Amino acid sequence: MEMRKIFTALLICIFSLNVFSQQDAQFSHNMFNHMGVNPGYAGIEEMICATAIARTQWMGFNDVSAPDDKVAPQTMLFSINAPVKVLRGGVGVSIMKDKLGFENNIGLKLGYSYHLWGIGPGVLGIGVQVGFLNKAIDFSKFRPIDVNDPLLNSSKIEKDMLSDMMFGLYYNIPDKFYAGLSSTQILQTKFDVGNSLATPSLSRHYYLEAGYQYVLNNPDFEILPSTLIKSDFASTQFDLNCLVKYKNMAYAGLSYRLQDAIVILLGYYPVKGLLGGVSYDITTSALGAKGRSNGTFEAVIKYCFKIEKPYVPTSHKTVRFL
Repeated sequence: MEMRKIFTALLICIFSLNVFSQQDAQFSHNMFNHMGVNPGYAGIEEMICATAIARTQWMGFNDVSAPDDKVAPQTMLFSINAPVKVLRGGVGVSIMKDKLGFENNIGLKLGYSYHLWGIGPGVLGIGVQVGFLNKAIDFSKFRPIDVNDPLLNSSKIEKDMLSDMMFGLYYNIPDKFYAGLSSTQILQTKFDVGNSLATPSLSRHYYLEAGYQYVLNNPDFEILPSTLIKSDFASTQFDLNCLVKYKNMAYAGLSYRLQDAIVILLGYYPVKGLLGGVSYDITTSALGAKGRSNGTFEAVIKYCFKIEKPYVPTSHKTVRFL
């Protein structure tokens, strides 16, 4: 009953304000997910990079009145980006599936980044991205306290297709430093939930990220501190991360998400260019109290490679034609 009231009250508050804050999906491996928040990153590593992330957030967070209804957020993201010399930049594609309570989202984003070289020792990517979002809310799963509530009287799945845009700046000094500033859901597109009493819309988000690579006196070890700040000006969240890498073979680290979680991260590089990692979030907010959440598990796989033409030696019958 307590969980039912929480979800009902949350939905009523959202719709009564006639605003819907579409919170972008959250990832603990944000240091490997630049393409997901900043289109300026596309192609900037001058390699083809593919990243897949799967996240189960707040495990065990279920509707107590209907235990089979899995309401904890579950997110899967796949992105790939590559440099394109003829375009003087890079392109990227992201596909995401995000389940939050009784809401399902499937998104596709297509981005382009123009690269400016010669700005200090690094390169600046100026990126734009267009996104398409298929949103579905299953109103039959909600159990209102007031059965006559006009906002919750639908018993079907309401769907809508939305489009929006993203803009980002990403500066990179290879193997040394990066910084990015971006904004998602710029157009704050409105969508139809099948009820004239509510006019929900996407909420614009802003991201500020930075990271540095320290090589210690012992070259076997590197320290990789980074940070990600996310805000929609209604709320702001800070992620502070630090990884320690050993011989480009493995890493271990910790993250702290202000007033939300402490994160343990472990990863391994089985072959050159390939990364596999896992993380576990220990929930420190009220959502983790009284056994509501068993924490958050996340896994990431990233692979980067270059396509280079093999060298083909040529021969001549006589040096006269060299």
